[in-house]
Amino acid sequence: MLPSVETPAHRHFLIHKPYGYLSQFVGEAKKKKLGEFHDFPAGIMAIGRLDEDSEGLLLLTTDGRMSEHIRSKKVEKEYYAQLDGLIDDDAVARMQAGVEIGIHNVRYLTSPCVAFRLEAPPDFAPRSRKIRDDRHGPTSWVSITLTEGKYRQVRKMTAAVGFPTLRLVRVRVGGVLLGTMPVGAVVEVASLEG
Repeated sequence: MLPSVETPAHRHFLIHKPYGYLSQFVGEAKKKKLGEFHDFPAGIMAIGRLDEDSEGLLLLTTDGRMSEHIRSKKVEKEYYAQLDGLIDDDAVARMQAGVEIGIHNVRYLTSPCVAFRLEAPPDFAPRSRKIRDDRHGPTSWVSITLTEGKYRQVRKMTAAVGFPTLRLVRVRVGGVLLGTMPVGAVVEVASLEG
Protein backbone atom coordinates (compact mmCIF):
# COMPACT_ATOMS: atom_id res chain seq x y z
CA MET A 1 0.00 0.00 0.00
CA LEU A 2 1.33 3.45 -0.94
CA PRO A 3 1.67 6.05 1.78
CA SER A 4 -0.93 8.82 1.59
CA VAL A 5 0.37 12.09 0.25
CA GLU A 6 -1.22 15.21 1.62
CA THR A 7 -2.11 17.71 -1.08
CA PRO A 8 -1.12 21.24 -0.10
CA ALA A 9 -4.00 23.68 0.19
CA HIS A 10 -4.45 26.12 -2.63
CA ARG A 11 -3.49 29.73 -2.01
CA HIS A 12 -5.30 32.84 -3.20
CA PHE A 13 -4.27 36.50 -3.40
CA LEU A 14 -5.75 39.86 -4.33
CA ILE A 15 -3.53 42.51 -5.87
CA HIS A 16 -4.20 46.10 -6.86
CA LYS A 17 -2.35 45.96 -10.17
CA PRO A 18 -0.75 49.29 -11.02
CA TYR A 19 -0.64 50.92 -14.42
CA GLY A 20 2.35 49.77 -16.48
CA TYR A 21 2.59 46.17 -15.24
CA LEU A 22 1.83 42.95 -17.10
CA SER A 23 -0.60 40.46 -15.51
CA GLN A 24 2.06 37.74 -15.55
CA PHE A 25 5.10 36.49 -13.68
CA VAL A 26 7.50 35.61 -16.51
CA GLY A 27 7.99 36.98 -19.99
CA GLU A 28 9.62 39.95 -21.64
CA ALA A 29 12.65 40.95 -19.59
CA LYS A 30 12.13 44.70 -19.96
CA LYS A 31 8.47 44.65 -18.86
CA LYS A 32 7.31 45.06 -15.25
CA LYS A 33 5.60 41.94 -13.88
CA LEU A 34 3.54 40.92 -10.83
CA GLY A 35 6.37 39.00 -9.18
CA GLU A 36 7.96 42.33 -8.21
CA PHE A 37 5.28 42.83 -5.52
CA HIS A 38 5.45 39.65 -3.49
CA ASP A 39 7.15 36.27 -3.12
CA PHE A 40 4.28 34.27 -4.60
CA PRO A 41 4.11 30.45 -4.29
CA ALA A 42 4.95 28.13 -7.17
CA GLY A 43 2.07 27.55 -9.55
CA ILE A 44 0.47 30.95 -9.00
CA MET A 45 -1.59 32.30 -11.92
CA ALA A 46 -3.56 35.43 -12.65
CA ILE A 47 -7.26 34.81 -13.14
CA GLY A 48 -7.96 36.64 -16.35
CA ARG A 49 -5.81 39.59 -17.23
CA LEU A 50 -5.62 43.32 -17.07
CA ASP A 51 -3.57 44.76 -19.91
CA GLU A 52 -0.46 46.78 -19.21
CA ASP A 53 -2.37 50.08 -19.40
CA SER A 54 -5.17 48.95 -17.05
CA GLU A 55 -5.27 48.97 -13.27
CA GLY A 56 -7.23 47.55 -10.41
CA LEU A 57 -8.34 44.28 -8.87
CA LEU A 58 -6.58 41.15 -10.06
CA LEU A 59 -7.17 37.77 -8.46
CA LEU A 60 -4.33 35.25 -8.23
CA THR A 61 -4.59 31.56 -7.33
CA THR A 62 -2.82 28.21 -7.41
CA ASP A 63 -6.20 26.52 -8.08
CA GLY A 64 -6.89 25.94 -11.79
CA ARG A 65 -10.54 25.02 -11.17
CA MET A 66 -11.13 28.28 -9.31
CA SER A 67 -9.50 30.16 -12.17
CA GLU A 68 -11.79 28.48 -14.72
CA HIS A 69 -14.89 29.25 -12.65
CA ILE A 70 -14.07 32.95 -12.21
CA ARG A 71 -13.18 33.38 -15.88
CA SER A 72 -16.53 31.85 -16.87
CA LYS A 73 -19.51 33.91 -17.97
CA LYS A 74 -21.14 33.25 -14.60
CA VAL A 75 -18.98 35.78 -12.72
CA GLU A 76 -19.39 39.54 -13.19
CA LYS A 77 -16.41 41.86 -13.61
CA GLU A 78 -17.00 45.58 -12.98
CA TYR A 79 -14.80 48.34 -14.40
CA TYR A 80 -14.67 52.10 -13.96
CA ALA A 81 -13.54 53.84 -17.14
CA GLN A 82 -12.49 57.47 -17.48
CA LEU A 83 -13.56 58.65 -20.93
CA ASP A 84 -12.52 61.36 -23.34
CA GLY A 85 -15.53 63.67 -23.38
CA LEU A 86 -18.84 63.82 -21.52
CA ILE A 87 -20.65 60.57 -22.29
CA ASP A 88 -24.37 60.92 -23.00
CA ASP A 89 -27.36 58.67 -22.25
CA ASP A 90 -27.54 57.41 -25.84
CA ALA A 91 -23.94 56.13 -25.76
CA VAL A 92 -24.53 54.42 -22.40
CA ALA A 93 -27.71 52.78 -23.74
CA ARG A 94 -25.84 51.51 -26.81
CA MET A 95 -23.21 49.85 -24.61
CA GLN A 96 -25.96 48.34 -22.43
CA ALA A 97 -27.59 46.77 -25.49
CA GLY A 98 -24.31 45.50 -27.00
CA VAL A 99 -22.03 47.09 -29.57
CA GLU A 100 -20.01 45.72 -32.43
CA ILE A 101 -16.26 45.64 -31.82
CA GLY A 102 -13.29 44.10 -33.62
CA ILE A 103 -11.41 41.18 -32.07
CA HIS A 104 -8.35 40.13 -34.10
CA ASN A 105 -9.92 41.34 -37.38
CA VAL A 106 -13.24 39.62 -36.65
CA ARG A 107 -16.40 41.62 -35.89
CA TYR A 108 -18.05 40.70 -32.58
CA LEU A 109 -21.29 41.90 -30.96
CA THR A 110 -20.82 42.31 -27.21
CA SER A 111 -23.41 40.81 -24.89
CA PRO A 112 -25.83 43.15 -23.12
CA CYS A 113 -24.24 44.58 -19.98
CA VAL A 114 -24.85 46.87 -17.05
CA ALA A 115 -23.47 50.36 -17.70
CA PHE A 116 -24.11 53.74 -16.15
CA ARG A 117 -22.49 57.15 -15.87
CA LEU A 118 -20.78 57.91 -12.54
CA GLU A 119 -21.96 61.28 -11.28
CA ALA A 120 -18.66 62.01 -9.49
CA PRO A 121 -15.14 60.78 -10.31
CA PRO A 122 -14.07 57.81 -8.17
CA ASP A 123 -11.55 58.49 -5.42
CA PHE A 124 -8.55 56.72 -6.97
CA ALA A 125 -4.94 57.65 -6.31
CA PRO A 126 -3.39 59.54 -9.24
CA ARG A 127 -2.03 57.22 -11.91
CA SER A 128 1.76 56.83 -12.06
CA ARG A 129 1.71 58.37 -15.55
CA LYS A 130 -0.38 61.48 -16.08
CA ILE A 131 -3.40 60.94 -18.28
CA ARG A 132 -3.61 64.40 -19.84
CA ASP A 133 -4.13 68.06 -19.02
CA ASP A 134 -7.55 69.62 -18.45
CA ARG A 135 -6.92 71.91 -21.43
CA HIS A 136 -7.58 68.88 -23.69
CA GLY A 137 -11.26 68.95 -22.74
CA PRO A 138 -13.61 67.38 -20.22
CA THR A 139 -13.70 63.74 -19.18
CA SER A 140 -16.40 61.56 -17.63
CA TRP A 141 -16.54 58.23 -15.81
CA VAL A 142 -18.73 55.17 -16.39
CA SER A 143 -19.23 51.85 -14.66
CA ILE A 144 -19.40 48.82 -16.98
CA THR A 145 -20.16 45.33 -15.67
CA LEU A 146 -19.45 42.39 -17.98
CA THR A 147 -19.71 38.62 -17.80
CA GLU A 148 -17.51 38.15 -20.85
CA GLY A 149 -13.92 39.21 -21.29
CA LYS A 150 -12.82 39.74 -24.86
CA TYR A 151 -9.45 41.31 -25.65
CA ARG A 152 -9.50 44.98 -24.54
CA GLN A 153 -13.29 44.81 -24.57
CA VAL A 154 -14.16 47.80 -22.38
CA ARG A 155 -11.78 50.06 -24.31
CA LYS A 156 -13.26 48.90 -27.62
CA MET A 157 -16.83 49.34 -26.38
CA THR A 158 -16.34 52.92 -25.23
CA ALA A 159 -14.51 53.79 -28.46
CA ALA A 160 -17.33 52.22 -30.51
CA VAL A 161 -19.81 54.69 -28.98
CA GLY A 162 -17.48 57.67 -29.51
CA PHE A 163 -15.83 58.03 -26.09
CA PRO A 164 -12.31 56.53 -25.97
CA THR A 165 -11.10 55.21 -22.62
CA LEU A 166 -8.32 57.23 -20.99
CA ARG A 167 -8.05 55.22 -17.75
CA LEU A 168 -9.47 51.79 -16.87
CA VAL A 169 -9.74 50.34 -13.36
CA ARG A 170 -11.32 46.98 -12.46
CA VAL A 171 -13.17 47.46 -9.17
CA ARG A 172 -14.98 44.15 -8.68
CA VAL A 173 -14.81 40.47 -9.61
CA GLY A 174 -17.91 38.62 -8.44
CA GLY A 175 -18.31 39.59 -4.80
CA VAL A 176 -14.67 40.58 -4.33
CA LEU A 177 -14.16 44.36 -4.24
CA LEU A 178 -11.06 46.48 -4.81
CA GLY A 179 -12.30 48.88 -2.11
CA THR A 180 -9.56 51.05 -0.64
CA MET A 181 -6.70 48.63 -1.32
CA PRO A 182 -3.62 50.77 -2.13
CA VAL A 183 -1.98 50.52 -5.54
CA GLY A 184 0.54 47.65 -5.53
CA ALA A 185 -0.87 46.05 -2.35
CA VAL A 186 -1.07 42.25 -2.13
CA VAL A 187 -3.44 40.49 0.29
CA GLU A 188 -3.60 36.74 0.81
CA VAL A 189 -7.17 35.52 1.35
CA ALA A 190 -8.66 32.20 2.41
CA SER A 191 -11.10 32.15 -0.50
CA LEU A 192 -11.92 34.06 -3.66
CA GLU A 193 -15.66 33.69 -3.12
CA GLY A 194 -16.84 37.16 -2.15
